[in-house]
Amino acid sequence: MEPEFSDVVVGVMMTVFGGAGLFLAAGSHDDAMTVFGFSLMGFAVLFVGGLIKGFYDRRDAAFAAQAAHHD
Repeated sequence: MEPEFSDVVVGVMMTVFGGAGLFLAAGSHDDAMTVFGFSLMGFAVLFVGGLIKGFYDRRDAAFAAQAAHHD
């Protein structure tokens, strides 16, 4: 089963945003930008994790449907 192309593109974009969040947090001079940078990175990690979970959920559903069809 191949991943959806749109999921790959969104995952790459969110990875870039997460990296940008780390750069913002590392170069910040105030607490608000540090919190924003780490929050952006945390959101990106959770979002990409959700994309990965969705891929495996769709794969498992396809395998279950295929197994039910063969029974």
